[in-house]
Amino acid sequence: MSTDQILFGVALILVLAVASQVLASRLRIPALIILLPAGFTAGALTSDVNPQRLLGPAFQPLVSLAVALILYDSGLGLDRSKLRGHTRRVVHRLVLWGVPITLAFGAVFAAPLLGMSSGAALMTGTILVVSGPTVVNPLLSFVRPTERLQRILGWEGSLIDPVGGILGGVVFHAVLAGDARSLGRTVGQFGLGIFVGVAGAAVGVAVLWVCLTKLGLDPVLRATVQLASVVAVAAVCDIVRDDAGLIAAILMGLAVANMRIFDVPLRGEFNEIVVQLLIGVLFVSVSATVTPHSVLNVLLPTLGLVAILVLVTRPLVAFLATIRTDLPTPERQFIGWMAPRDIVAAATASTFGAALAAHHIDGASKILPVTFLVIFATVALYGLTAEPVARHLGVTRAGARPNPLPSN
Repeated sequence: MSTDQILFGVALILVLAVASQVLASRLRIPALIILLPAGFTAGALTSDVNPQRLLGPAFQPLVSLAVALILYDSGLGLDRSKLRGHTRRVVHRLVLWGVPITLAFGAVFAAPLLGMSSGAALMTGTILVVSGPTVVNPLLSFVRPTERLQRILGWEGSLIDPVGGILGGVVFHAVLAGDARSLGRTVGQFGLGIFVGVAGAAVGVAVLWVCLTKLGLDPVLRATVQLASVVAVAAVCDIVRDDAGLIAAILMGLAVANMRIFDVPLRGEFNEIVVQLLIGVLFVSVSATVTPHSVLNVLLPTLGLVAILVLVTRPLVAFLATIRTDLPTPERQFIGWMAPRDIVAAATASTFGAALAAHHIDGASKILPVTFLVIFATVALYGLTAEPVARHLGVTRAGARPNPLPSN
């Protein structure tokens, strides 16, 4: 591509990201509902906004680093002192039980509905596990449910993203290995990813402690130091082990938010405007890589898969996660009606789907368009219905009205 085409493409992506959010604020709907079709339409009409052509092999690493920054910011908003009792139990269950149950339902039904091989179906089920802060936080900001629901769903989304990202990398290598003996290696590789993320987070937190509490930096420099530290740690962790940077980023945010040694206010300084812009750019960019032809070929069976995930899988996960807890029935029902898929699913599908297709795994070429449709369908469904459902169930905050401009 020429320099002029690259400049035009980058500018158009930024304009679409901001314009979509502005339009959403005027229509009083979640911005995500507009961001996805905006990117998809732009990608269909012109090749100038296709980030794979604009950035080449740099696109996927940049997506990973951008998601790491979003996860770090999400971690800054998670107060561990408020996660106790039955609330903590529900969050743990949503992650520990929700991941394998969702993976199983997605894989089992993807094979017959989409005509995929077992390997491609397993990869699809793994990808569709994630429901992260890039979509959950804006929707919760729009709906404004009770504080306990906000905490439960916010924690679930923030924790499940990095777990799903690492699990995707592990399953990818297991599918390529293609034999039962790879199970032990698969478990080992998952553990290695967690270990690398934890080790990277420890180093990152130590650096942030020195910079933020000992050097007497002004607010602007504190924000800059956080950005540089998260990017550096996430990059090194990803080099050592795919997607371990996501684990490191969320753990760094959690540590900075909850350790008493960090006695300065930080989240407002970690520019929320930049985070919101990153969300817009990511959704426009990734959706621009999906072609209309690939989507039309899998449209109806994917809608069937969405129905299974929304009407069967999520309610089952919510029921099991909240059983024998003190959550009232309306709050349990709302948890069962909130599981949108996010940008990590799209990024993982873009990376692993193409790689599996290159290795001639049957049905792998369908992974990205299927994931895109699931993301769009769940974001649109929950985005348009979550607020009236919350009001009907009586789980909105007293006197709350929808936020006209959802933000992370």
